[in-house]
Amino acid sequence: MNGRLAVVAAARGGWFGRSDAIEAGYSDAEIAQRVRAGRWTRLCRGAYAEADAGVWSMPPWEREAWMHTRVAKAYFRRLNGRAVISHQSALVLHGLEISDLDLRRVHLTNLSGPGRSGRRVCQHVAEPPISAVVSIGEVQLTSGPRAVIETIHSTSYPVAVSVVDAALRERLATADELFESVRLFGRRRGVLAAARAVAFGDGLSESVGESRMRVLLADLGLPEPTLQAVITDRSGGFVARVDFLLAAYGVVVEFDGTGKYAGREALVAEKLREDRIRELGYEVVRATWSDLSSPTAFATRLHRAIDRATPSWSRY
Repeated sequence: MNGRLAVVAAARGGWFGRSDAIEAGYSDAEIAQRVRAGRWTRLCRGAYAEADAGVWSMPPWEREAWMHTRVAKAYFRRLNGRAVISHQSALVLHGLEISDLDLRRVHLTNLSGPGRSGRRVCQHVAEPPISAVVSIGEVQLTSGPRAVIETIHSTSYPVAVSVVDAALRERLATADELFESVRLFGRRRGVLAAARAVAFGDGLSESVGESRMRVLLADLGLPEPTLQAVITDRSGGFVARVDFLLAAYGVVVEFDGTGKYAGREALVAEKLREDRIRELGYEVVRATWSDLSSPTAFATRLHRAIDRATPSWSRY
């Protein structure tokens, strides 16, 4: 990309249009050649972004979010002030990293007029009316609290909880702000479920996986766990910080996401850490993504750990 086009792309937040490339000296044939070579990627009709090796080496979710932000910015410019970026598209632009969001379509809300949907974009009616917008660079989007409720009233409950947890963790919204947004949406479809997710939300969940595990533990009828609990030894010395502590049972649940303990040294250190926890009388149950899709098998393992721990468990 030459310097002239690079300046335009930077000002737009990482994308440029066909007309920008033509004005910068590229022909349609040169644009097509760069797309075929993987140097540029086509975002939508007439919009492109430069995609270097770093983009193609990103984890799938990060690459999808990278693409989505640029597609959203391109559509926002195309609509020329008639709409603002909203729903999950706004959440991505607000900086939330939630790997189970559906980013197949860009979401915008029309400031006036009817909604419409297509394969790549969904334009919503502004109901309730948008009272304030947030500007990030050259684009405008719905506020964090509103974007959360816009998104979660039409998702599954586990996804809704992961969104709420992330918003609280990243301070995109407070619980009070989320409840106020729930009230604004009134009796619309899915709002009661959204309110449940807000009430259940906890910013101490450090990942989507931990949020989903918290939902599963609640579904199993277990008491609310302590999140990011600190385990100490008999003299009060620090031993570990654990994802979930079921204190009434003396059971620790650790959720292992992608590569949490990569490398031999890290694995050895984690084994020693877990041994120290067990020496204090706790049972440790490890969970992965596969357990979230096989809850019955996980419940069996967890209840066996509870049975082992309950008769003899003592912190000291």
